[in-house]
Amino acid sequence: MKFIHTGDWHIGKIVNEISMIEDQQFVLEQLVKIIEEEKPDALVIAGDLYDRSVPSVEAVTLLDKVFSKILLELNTPIIAIAGNHDSGERVSFASGILTKNKLYIQGNFNEGINKVELEDSHGKVNFFLIPYAEPVVIRELYKDPNIRTHEDAMKKLIEEIKKQSNYGDRNVIVAHGYVSFMGDIEEVAVDDLGEEKKKRAGLEVSDSERPLNIGGTDLISGQVFEGFTYTALGHLHGPQKVGSDRIRYSGSLLKYSFSEARQRKGVTLVEVDAQGEVSVDIKDFKPRRDMRTIKGPLKELINPDVYRGTNTEDYIFAVLTDEGELVDPISKLRSVYPNIMGLSRENSIQREGSKTAASLGYKTKGKAELFKEFYKAISGKDIEADKLDIITDIIRDVERVVK
Repeated sequence: MKFIHTGDWHIGKIVNEISMIEDQQFVLEQLVKIIEEEKPDALVIAGDLYDRSVPSVEAVTLLDKVFSKILLELNTPIIAIAGNHDSGERVSFASGILTKNKLYIQGNFNEGINKVELEDSHGKVNFFLIPYAEPVVIRELYKDPNIRTHEDAMKKLIEEIKKQSNYGDRNVIVAHGYVSFMGDIEEVAVDDLGEEKKKRAGLEVSDSERPLNIGGTDLISGQVFEGFTYTALGHLHGPQKVGSDRIRYSGSLLKYSFSEARQRKGVTLVEVDAQGEVSVDIKDFKPRRDMRTIKGPLKELINPDVYRGTNTEDYIFAVLTDEGELVDPISKLRSVYPNIMGLSRENSIQREGSKTAASLGYKTKGKAELFKEFYKAISGKDIEADKLDIITDIIRDVERVVK
């Protein structure tokens, strides 16, 4: 059995007030090309088809166009679930009718857990669909007061799935959430921030991923999925394995924040043999525009000798290292990089943090010493000795005149 694992399309995503629709269409055309070449038995989408629960007309139109191409022209089944960005009810609409065209999609748990059965020359492969749901939904569904966290909910769902599983079958889970295979999740201090917990649990997280809960209670142990042939995960935007290649995140369709600038984007091609052994291959996308960070003095960044040979149409975040004040730097950068999304000044954080420190004990410090601290607070570095001598002379002359 060969299938393509993808997820986190976020169709309709807007990044820094720029619509990503055209970029999404560009890479989805590449996905269609991969399907044409690889001829997989199915396309698996692990949630977050849309970026909003009420998607725009453009987003719905693009998804309909891509699905129609894959289902009707390429005759490739699509297996999909709703993610935390999707509306489960909207995603599930007309799913019974769509199943006839080999679109197997589940947005909520109104009718329990959906099982999709596909067959290859070696027999049956079962795909169990677990759309994103808050723990309270699963607690009410199964009338189990002990379900408090996402892991509690997932354990209950896996327990129900195992009741439908036959020993010896090849079984695939499709789910959406934070899953880690490290054993120290419970050992992280309860007052740690949720994102810090995820990092310490060995996960590569991104700024564009919406938190599911505060405090890290959304973490799920990968051990929950032991015994399954493969677990296709969505939610994390960086492609990564959890413990082994049997549990993987495919990553997002595109880079949706500059924290993802170094990540590869594409899809995971999964092959499962007769014995249930898994092999994976990453198929990279080539985006219409990359998302990257540039750094240096303003004059250097807009120098043709510096940017020549690069794609100035890329989405850019600029880190300026200039010491003095700058006049309208964003306009000057935009004249070269029309899709610039933001900029910052290096050491700006340190400057903000040190301004109040420079004023501490000012009554007991001399004017030259106070200026020395002020200079460091503004520039982020110590003043040179010759410059300090000049300032000292100026202060002395001013004091003489005032007296």
